[in-house]
Amino acid sequence: MSTNPSSNPQNDEDEIDLLALAKTVWSKRRQVISITLVFMLIGLAVALLSPKEFTASSTFIPQTSESGKGGGSLGGLASLAGINLGGMSGGSEIPPALYPKFVSSVQFRKALLNAPINVEGLNETVTYSKYYEEVAQPGLLANIKKYTFGLPDLIIQAIKGKSEVTVIQTEEGDLIRLNEEEVKHFKRLEGQLSVSPNVKEGFVTLSFVMPEPLMAAQMTQYAQELLQNEVIAYKISNAREQLNYTEERFKEKKAEFDQIQSRLANFRDRNQNISSATAMNQMERLEAEYNFAFNIYTELAKQLEQAKLQVSKDTPIFSVIQPVTIPTEKSAPKRPLILVIFTILGLILALAYIFGSEFLKGVKEQWNEA
Repeated sequence: MSTNPSSNPQNDEDEIDLLALAKTVWSKRRQVISITLVFMLIGLAVALLSPKEFTASSTFIPQTSESGKGGGSLGGLASLAGINLGGMSGGSEIPPALYPKFVSSVQFRKALLNAPINVEGLNETVTYSKYYEEVAQPGLLANIKKYTFGLPDLIIQAIKGKSEVTVIQTEEGDLIRLNEEEVKHFKRLEGQLSVSPNVKEGFVTLSFVMPEPLMAAQMTQYAQELLQNEVIAYKISNAREQLNYTEERFKEKKAEFDQIQSRLANFRDRNQNISSATAMNQMERLEAEYNFAFNIYTELAKQLEQAKLQVSKDTPIFSVIQPVTIPTEKSAPKRPLILVIFTILGLILALAYIFGSEFLKGVKEQWNEA
């Protein structure tokens, strides 16, 4: 006859503990139901009072020509004009993973504040900043949050008064001063604008959240164009500087060449029948200056065309996979999910309250017995 005295007592204790917990919950079921119902009502209020939000998005792929191909068929065409594209080195590629850095810059956000949008019920176009400063009305839930959780901030702001924030612009070294309203807009943009690069596939998804579907689509389109322009400007900055420098030198040498050409033509007109050695020497000297200026002028003309081709070669082309469309369904609030979360939270807090009360009651009884 075999027995297992080491395991049965432990199982009995576990069963007793579970039964005791179940009896405790059952005896306090009214409190559990009451607390859960309260949180269900709170969740229902939050779900109904939360403002609607619509999300518009766009997906595009940045494409640039490869520097090692030397321009392809364009290189063969340029070689006929005496331009060697093989020696042209393009700027470094901008990976999609860096696109969120462009969006988070101060210049980009300040430009978004001036984005024109059409608001339902208004006959005029307003900017993003004007909409939130003069048109948009905060809902009841936003006011409750403002005067409850945000009350300490309101008191601090009332004591300190309006303040300004200075932000350092690292790219150009300038200082940008932001007022209080701009800081609020920037914080709101952090939650509305999203740029999600797919490093593996090489595409970028941009989305924008607004209270109305048309406004969401307009802000998405404006942000996409602004982002692409920022990337293009950054990508071709080196080539553009080289082009500007070459254009300035070309204009200078062209003016010098025209002057020397005019001097040589006037000298030839005045000395058609050259007989003296002095006139021959001056003629040769002018012709040498003309040939030298012509060679420099011709070489700069080639470099100018080469610089123009380099700018075109470095300019990224964006292929849009999914264009911006006006959303037909709201993206938030998800009322069923909010209700479920608050219900589960209420149930967990109710059980925690009951078990905590029982635990404190047992500790108190042991303390009194001792």
